[in-house]
Amino acid sequence: MARPGRADAGELMPDTHAERVLGGLVQRGKTPGLQYVVVDAASTRFEYCGGSADLGSGRPMTPGTSMMAYSMSKTITAAAVLQLVETGAVGLDDPVGRHLDRQPYGGEITVRQLLTHTSGVPNPIPLRWVHAAARHGAFDESAALGEVLRRYPRLRFPPGTKYAYSNIGYWLLGRIVEHASGESFTAYVRDRVLRRLDIPADATGSALDEPSKHADGYLARFSLPNMVSPWLIDAALIGPAAGRWVQIRDHYLNGPAFGGLVGTARGFAAFLRDQLGAHSRLFDDATRDVFREPQRTTRGPIPMTPGWHIGSSGHAPWLYKEGGGGGFHCMMRLYPAAGIGTVLMTNATAFDVRRLLDLVDPHFAGAPRREQAGGPGTGARIDAIT
Repeated sequence: MARPGRADAGELMPDTHAERVLGGLVQRGKTPGLQYVVVDAASTRFEYCGGSADLGSGRPMTPGTSMMAYSMSKTITAAAVLQLVETGAVGLDDPVGRHLDRQPYGGEITVRQLLTHTSGVPNPIPLRWVHAAARHGAFDESAALGEVLRRYPRLRFPPGTKYAYSNIGYWLLGRIVEHASGESFTAYVRDRVLRRLDIPADATGSALDEPSKHADGYLARFSLPNMVSPWLIDAALIGPAAGRWVQIRDHYLNGPAFGGLVGTARGFAAFLRDQLGAHSRLFDDATRDVFREPQRTTRGPIPMTPGWHIGSSGHAPWLYKEGGGGGFHCMMRLYPAAGIGTVLMTNATAFDVRRLLDLVDPHFAGAPRREQAGGPGTGARIDAIT
């Protein structure tokens, strides 16, 4: 069992309550391992790292161990799109057809609607939209997207009329970034977003270059998701059992724009720190305001900005993005009024990241426990977190 990890430099805020909660969850086997980081605009306020990156070998989880971010990547994708909006290469209300020649959804959908999940583009279960790491060099993303578009060519509702989450929508945004920039999506994000924030490639990126620094992902062995996994997950990705856990072998998502980033809590915390500063290094103040601006459909307001989901408890609203899939679950939150951001990453598919952040974040944000927009309060029972 790894001991709680602390940042390498600077004095961190002592918080025995947070360490007790986080360490207790790892010790009771609620997740093989986890990373949790709290930052403000200038520094790391608190950091915890504990548990195992690999249950088979006993390799510990460290602050430098990477995990799959899955849909938490979408907020980074949105930042890339807004950079191109700022330069004029893309218009926020451009029709998608201005940037994509081949897509089946017609000329009404706009870039803004893709960013805010109001386009009507369908969202079939994406669990099989992955491929083994060993196949990545020969993988054809264009062919994979083309097949998905052929299978799901019809809109679910008229664009702009309501909110409904869509992984395909963000996959299309990645192709828009490529068309407008003349670069591959992964190269653009690496050079124009991550490097601009001085985030090293081994802290957040799109490649599993060093498997020894990447955590194994796990699915609870005696759980409904594991029981149905043969029908939902490529059998080649299901690894050996390790106690109460089943390993999910290393893999990539077929579309990097909807969930392809691999990284550490420290890497994503650097992105949050930039968003908390007086000015962002990614874009100007007006664009950052757009990034945080609540959106609406023809029916009224929705809990979305162009890239963030919005949470609120009647106190100051906060922004968040969750990611989860085969072997990992994570969430990052931005509390603008409190001036902090938090990141939680775990290597357990079904770990309840929302409930844990509801429990520990208020000790740093200085506000009552919050509820997710559109859902009930999650309470504070530590033993209920899974």
